[in-house]
Amino acid sequence: MRNVTREVAIRNIAIGGKNPIAIQSMTNVPVTDVEATLAQIERCRANGCDIMRIAVPNAASVSSFAEVRLRTDMPLVADIHFDYRLAIAAMEAGADKIRINPGNVTLAQLDKVVDCAKMHNIPLRIGVNGGSVNKDALKRAEGNKEQALFDSLQEYVRRIEARAFYNLVLSVKSSDVRETVKANRLISKLGYPLHLGVTEAGLIRQGLVKNSVGIGSLLLEGIGDTVRVSLTSDPCDEVQAAKDMLIALGLRQGVTFVSCPKCGRCSIDLENVAQEVYDYAKNIDRNIKIAVMGCEVNGPGECADADLGIAGANGKFVFFKHGLRYKTVSEKDAIRQFKEEIDLLTNDN
Repeated sequence: MRNVTREVAIRNIAIGGKNPIAIQSMTNVPVTDVEATLAQIERCRANGCDIMRIAVPNAASVSSFAEVRLRTDMPLVADIHFDYRLAIAAMEAGADKIRINPGNVTLAQLDKVVDCAKMHNIPLRIGVNGGSVNKDALKRAEGNKEQALFDSLQEYVRRIEARAFYNLVLSVKSSDVRETVKANRLISKLGYPLHLGVTEAGLIRQGLVKNSVGIGSLLLEGIGDTVRVSLTSDPCDEVQAAKDMLIALGLRQGVTFVSCPKCGRCSIDLENVAQEVYDYAKNIDRNIKIAVMGCEVNGPGECADADLGIAGANGKFVFFKHGLRYKTVSEKDAIRQFKEEIDLLTNDN
């Protein structure tokens, strides 16, 4: 059962409440390179991203952010650290949300950011990270880091609420998966939409594992309203990983793709066949299941549960539709014909 939180609008995307879980990523080029920033935004959008975050580290970045804002309708979050004036400037430049760590500014400066957000009706994402947990809060929590993170964030929330501002998204992140899960369980009690992620998760292989365990565990408990799968990689890899995770959990519409792990019976180039089929189908926005199998053992059984499936052996591929075998084609022509079958299925209204 999913936690029902406050609803917050980021441009045309609503998170919280009963809205779908939104996918986020972050550009990794300087926003002063406007063309490169826009190109990344559009590539991420094409892969299924709902919200993009952009680092705004200085005044020059604000003017570039404003130009990006004029040239895309993608919901944009300005990522601010240390200088509260940049948060205010970014709101005035058209940011749809501000991400700020309250621990990086004074309380008086935070108040000014809140007042500006209230005036412009712009949500704030406030968060604390495991790597910068407040030492006083850690002492009060007697060394319990997750409790310290919760206590620290709750103090900021109560201060902001005292200014009659409730347009908030909360996040607590750590590079430690257990810390992330435990801390988010605590902050979920505050009733605000949560941004989930495992920060500094690493390169693709380890990053996918850490994010899947951390984010996936929380989503299975009904916790979380928007996600970013942080990876040391292209932002589109983050988007695809988040989308695959949500589809696997039944929380987003899309293609469920299965392929066998391969064994000594396999006589086809299964890795390349599976990769080509997956790449062709991964952005289809329909709930269909596609199976690619590498031998006669797994083929019929696994393909029986798929809308479309192929099983290859000894230079031939057998095609399955809704569990029924319906034709056999040569290996050299199999992928082309299977793509055509995918098109027919997805275009069938």
